[in-house]
Amino acid sequence: MDFKAKLNLYSNYTNKVVCSYLPEEEGYQKTILEASNYSVINGGKRLRPMMMLASFELIRALKEKKCPPVESDSTDISKQSGRLLCEEDEACIGPFMAAMEMIHSSSLVHDDLPCMDNDTLRRGKPSTWAKYGEDMGTLAGDALMLYSFETAAKSTAQDKRFKDAVRVLASKSGIFGMVGGQTVDVELTGKKPTRKQLEYIYKNKTGALIEASFMIGAILAGADEKEVEALEKCALSIGMAFQIRDDILDVESTEEELGKPIGSDSECGKITWLTFYGKEQAEQDVRTYTAEAIDIVKKLGGHGFLEELLSYLVTRKN
Repeated sequence: MDFKAKLNLYSNYTNKVVCSYLPEEEGYQKTILEASNYSVINGGKRLRPMMMLASFELIRALKEKKCPPVESDSTDISKQSGRLLCEEDEACIGPFMAAMEMIHSSSLVHDDLPCMDNDTLRRGKPSTWAKYGEDMGTLAGDALMLYSFETAAKSTAQDKRFKDAVRVLASKSGIFGMVGGQTVDVELTGKKPTRKQLEYIYKNKTGALIEASFMIGAILAGADEKEVEALEKCALSIGMAFQIRDDILDVESTEEELGKPIGSDSECGKITWLTFYGKEQAEQDVRTYTAEAIDIVKKLGGHGFLEELLSYLVTRKN
């Protein structure tokens, strides 16, 4: 199976799992449910829950001393039907996959607000606030952040693994993770951050949820402390590479390819990796960070699809 086929398999399965946990759009609060669901359903690559799934498979394979399911030639009916996990494993990790995508979507909803980046386009469609109004856009972001934990609570994971996974989900999305990074990013808009401040923004605003994805997948699969730490480090490198690649795309991509306005960083007065290091060094840094991440995956036994996915992200167009 080539990478494109595997990517479609993982993407379709992940999207199905995520959407299965979205709330019904009914009741007096129907508008906020519609706005919240729109924010999640409105495109998106599902990379974070996909990475969580791959991390789960990586550690499960390491523990069971067998190849990750998608890499085998198994004739298992569930794999042939596009299902990557058995019902038991899906009930364990599925709620966390959905929760992760909800938190990621909530951050994008808030990023697009007039008080933040003031973007009216997201993934080629009207951003949530542009479609439902600034008030509902704000509430939709809040709702998704809170509903993510209600969703994660549906996991059937073992008690300690569940507690550890929730702790990671909360810490990496909160004031010492994503929200912390967003805070510094907003405060320094229009100003010149130091290189350390810029790294802090990248590691937290972008990297924290990727770290959480890898760590939660590993925790739920039974990883020990050293394995979780290794995948946290792996994800940190991925987060840096991902954000630097975003910086590059913001100046060299097109609105059609990117699905949102290009040049928004400079218009908002934001300093990026390119400002400090230039395009050539930025591209090299993306390759270096990605190579570091792939090396860690290989040392943990390897996962063909995950390694190919990380390589793909280096040259992505959106």
